Amino acid sequence: MSTVLQAKERMEFKHSALRKIRSNGNIPAIIYGAKVENKPVFVSSADLTKTLRTVGRNGVISLDVDGSKFDVVLTDYQEDSFKKEILHVDFLAVDKSSKINVEVRLVLVGDAVGVKDGGVLQQTVHQLSITSTPDNIPQQIEVDITNLQVGETVLVGDIPSGGAFSISHEDDEVVASILPPRQEEEINAGEQQDGGHPDHEEGRETKPE
Repeated sequence: MSTVLQAKERMEFKHSALRKIRSNGNIPAIIYGAKVENKPVFVSSADLTKTLRTVGRNGVISLDVDGSKFDVVLTDYQEDSFKKEILHVDFLAVDKSSKINVEVRLVLVGDAVGVKDGGVLQQTVHQLSITSTPDNIPQQIEVDITNLQVGETVLVGDIPSGGAFSISHEDDEVVASILPPRQEEEINAGEQQDGGHPDHEEGRETKPE
């Protein structure tokens, strides 16, 4: 059952009208989709916050626009970088049986063995592009790295989807790895030990190894 969010159609598009909408505690928004003409609306900021808390960032919302209901997902939003207030929201109208492409946060969970051994955890991918029906979009994708050793990597192909979604990345793309301990210090120490000829430093760096 989708969570219902009330919305009202916007009839005025001047800056003054947008300011009035925001000053009354509302957020301008747009509904778009393959079977929907772009429809400018506005929603209550408090109601949107409450709804997202209930269904999550990628959940399906039943948007009630003056009595007409649309199943939508929140695809994008603009935020005021100073006040951290949402200025505008994009809603994609979806058919619950049709697959859509969305970005989902990738979260690493667990304390990696390699980190305990002194290695450095590096996460190279923080968002995954996935294809799924709206009801099967996960709030986030979690990867357990507890058993990850120094020098080991996690690839996209290692991420379980349970058949609920497909990941739109190459299987061999690295999402996380454990770098060997103190690698940087060793490089720096090596450069310092090789000193003694500051005048020829550039030449020394460009010599073949």
